[in-house]
Amino acid sequence: MPAQIIDLFCGIGGLTRGLINAGFNVIAGFDIDPTCQYSYEHNNDVDYNIKNVRNLTGADINELYDDNALKILVGCAPCQPFSQMRFKLGEENAKDEKYNLLLEYGRLIQEVHPAIVSMENVPQIQETNIFIEFLNILQENGYEVDYRIIYCPDYGIPQTRRRFVLVGSTLGPINIIEPTHNRNDIHVGDFIRDLPRIDAGEVDPNDALHRSAALSTRNLERIRHSVPGGTWRDWPEELICECHKRPSGQTYSSVYGRMTWEQIGPTITTQFYNYGTGRYGHPEQDRALSLREGALLQTFPNGYDFIDPI
Repeated sequence: MPAQIIDLFCGIGGLTRGLINAGFNVIAGFDIDPTCQYSYEHNNDVDYNIKNVRNLTGADINELYDDNALKILVGCAPCQPFSQMRFKLGEENAKDEKYNLLLEYGRLIQEVHPAIVSMENVPQIQETNIFIEFLNILQENGYEVDYRIIYCPDYGIPQTRRRFVLVGSTLGPINIIEPTHNRNDIHVGDFIRDLPRIDAGEVDPNDALHRSAALSTRNLERIRHSVPGGTWRDWPEELICECHKRPSGQTYSSVYGRMTWEQIGPTITTQFYNYGTGRYGHPEQDRALSLREGALLQTFPNGYDFIDPI
């Protein structure tokens, strides 16, 4: 019985690419964002369906599986409603229009009844009422479930990132695999050290994604005084931001920091290309990370194409 996977909330295809690399057959992706279609299809050779999951039915999904297929449905609902920053306000205030998309995934699991399901999100999601509802849906529909918070370097990812991962099965007990790597052997340098050198504001002529944001004269001075693994406290007094001189700013020591070749990198956020938003300074070049370096630290393959040539 061949296994076939459909990827909901597929975006540009990070999860799909990982599944393909692991030997699985992904037959379709669904997402609402048309700007992701080129990257998803071009890199993975899988059809990208632009459709809001709220308007998607089990029948829509089931017609894509072969009649004799073992159905696998994966879905990583948007994590923004469950982020640590939102939850400082309390769960009720954290809600936004994406908050209940996890239950839409639960609805589709009920309608499709795949043999295997999976999801991942930020660790805070397990503290929410909506996750409890989702878990109840799985259990009421006969799924054996395993879930935990994993530390990404234990699985070969060079970021100090923790993620909540869940798998479920109607075939019997299922377990998340144990760590595959020694976290002490995961280093930033193994992922980005060999890329061509570029300056701040420069683009590699052979890779349009290997580009770095320009820096102001003042920020160039700051990064020149930054040491790998250090903080803005290493700078001359005149370069330190006024906000960091106040007691409330003393704890934000990682901003304007340099990464270190021999260590795990920081969590890659949507602002990783900005030198001032975290420890996103290149370990030795006077610039922030390039877009390609950010993708590699997310473990996208080198050469994964994000830019539609049209």
